[in-house]
Amino acid sequence: MAALLSSSSFRVLLLVLAAAAAPRPAGAGPAPRYAVADLPAALRENAHAVVRQQQEALVVKSVGRTVETTRRAVTILDEAGSRWASELVYYSSLNTISYFRGAVYDATGRQLRQLRSQDIRDISLSDGFSLATDARGRVADLSQPTYPYTVEFEYEVVSANPLFYSTWRPQPVEQLSVEQASFRVTMPAGLALRYQERQLPAGAAQAKTTQGTQEVYAWEVRNLPALEEEPDGPAVGERTPSVYTAPSEFEVQGHAGQLRSWEDLSRWTYELNAGRADLPPALVAGMQALVQGETDERARIRKVYKFLQANTRYISVQLGLGGWQTFPASAVAANGYGDCKALTNYCQALLGAAGIRAHAALVRAGSDEQDIRTAFPSSQFNHVVLCVPLTQQAPADTVWLECTSQTNPFGYMGGFTGNRHALLLLPEGGRLIPTPRYGAAENRRERHADVFLDASGNATATLRTLRTGLEYDGVAGLPGLELSEQKKYIGNRLALPNFTLNKVSFQPLAPTAAVPGLTETLALTLPGLAPPSGRRVFLTPNLLSRLPVPAASVGARQSEVRLDYAFTQLDTIQLHLPASLRPEQLPAPVQLTTAFGTYSSQLQALPDGTLRYIRRLEMPRTRFSASEYPAYLEFRRKVSAADKAQLVLLKTDA
Repeated sequence: MAALLSSSSFRVLLLVLAAAAAPRPAGAGPAPRYAVADLPAALRENAHAVVRQQQEALVVKSVGRTVETTRRAVTILDEAGSRWASELVYYSSLNTISYFRGAVYDATGRQLRQLRSQDIRDISLSDGFSLATDARGRVADLSQPTYPYTVEFEYEVVSANPLFYSTWRPQPVEQLSVEQASFRVTMPAGLALRYQERQLPAGAAQAKTTQGTQEVYAWEVRNLPALEEEPDGPAVGERTPSVYTAPSEFEVQGHAGQLRSWEDLSRWTYELNAGRADLPPALVAGMQALVQGETDERARIRKVYKFLQANTRYISVQLGLGGWQTFPASAVAANGYGDCKALTNYCQALLGAAGIRAHAALVRAGSDEQDIRTAFPSSQFNHVVLCVPLTQQAPADTVWLECTSQTNPFGYMGGFTGNRHALLLLPEGGRLIPTPRYGAAENRRERHADVFLDASGNATATLRTLRTGLEYDGVAGLPGLELSEQKKYIGNRLALPNFTLNKVSFQPLAPTAAVPGLTETLALTLPGLAPPSGRRVFLTPNLLSRLPVPAASVGARQSEVRLDYAFTQLDTIQLHLPASLRPEQLPAPVQLTTAFGTYSSQLQALPDGTLRYIRRLEMPRTRFSASEYPAYLEFRRKVSAADKAQLVLLKTDA
């Protein structure tokens, strides 16, 4: 239920209502629109902004041309919703902006001003390392100093790139409500629309009509209340209505294709890049000499990959069809650079010269990216990697190569392209296959600490931490930084109240390790780690691995529980005590075994007078229903309580 209005808020509302009801003098401008007073209370609850009206339309003119129009009016209730005051419209050599208009209205719905040409900035959307790109955008900002207000934007984009059709997501983020939104697709005769609906409320499913020779598909939603993301749950955009569309046939700059299956997309992309693998004869001979006498297949691949990393660098070229069609391998050989397609094609050619068969594969890359929608064949990819099937292994194995990095460990995909699906590019049409999976066994953090405590509660410590798999990703670049930058980065991540970092060193795992890893060794001074309180000293043995408790749901949990990151943590803390301190009370050992994870911790008194604390936590990659969240929350609470358990030391006369 919405909170009651304060007296000041009530006075503001009365002023808004009075202004909205006042007669409009002749010649006073357009009639008021989007008055805030007209908003239902339910749409303001938990919302920073409200979509008042949003009409999106896709008109497919032919297999080679589409027209997209968007008209969106959003009422911005407070500063947290100000992101909706600006609009960015993308364009390139394949996408042209026909018009871009806008206006802004005050709380009563009175138009303050229209968007002027001088308000629109033209910007480059270069990623900062591209050799050449035609990706640009026009951006407009109608922000106002006083809330609430409403912005309205309208634009049209004509595209010669119909490999991509529109995606309709009227409620993409949390704390955004929707009063009305619609989506309309118009298809020409003989050209079928492919679409996938998700999370549509009752009555919002597509309504198909025929207008002359055209088929029209329409969707609409109304009065969608704002949602909030829930701990360990999916993004709001996955819980709200969406419609994905894709062509059945398309043509990009004279290259026609079909897209009814993954095989179709694979075949079109393969044919677009075929015949571009020729290498200079001297380089072919060099690759043959490089692997001569090497009988291990994986070792031969490693040698070629090492050559690639040592002799190329990554740039991006996105000019028209260049987003899909590679440079020839001979150009990369001559220039020493290329984008992901070109470097993958080049590495494939190098391996071919060495007698090793490999396949390029499309993938959606990004550490924060979700896997593609495997049940809806469409262009969902932004990157290319290389898949090298091994023929000498039993059972058959595969090496995956990231060809854009000069430092990436051999065969490692990591969080950038691991744990998802990729589309093999084959002449007969490829299929989706999984990239390497990194689970709890691979994503490990193993820490051993020796802590030397004195009678005053000060300490020194040596910490050795091995991180492997996806745990390694976050520290992979540390050895290459200056010492001052290393200390700054590490210091920001150590959850200690007071410390001095005296020494830092790193040691990588051997290149032949199953997954890459890095051992970090730190020397620390810890003043006041356990200050005495009378005759007793209190110390939490778990110095660095305390798992926080997620927030409890307000009301009934709405979304499923998603544990998308599997990991294992193993901590061993050796406490070296002065003769004047002895343990009075040890925390009780804890053992938890649940479907959400397993946990154990114990503190042992050893014969040499030291104390050894051992903690192990393993979390799976899995999902649970919303009804199981209370049990998951209870598991997390028990882990957190065990992590914070205190050791009591007693002062003696020694």
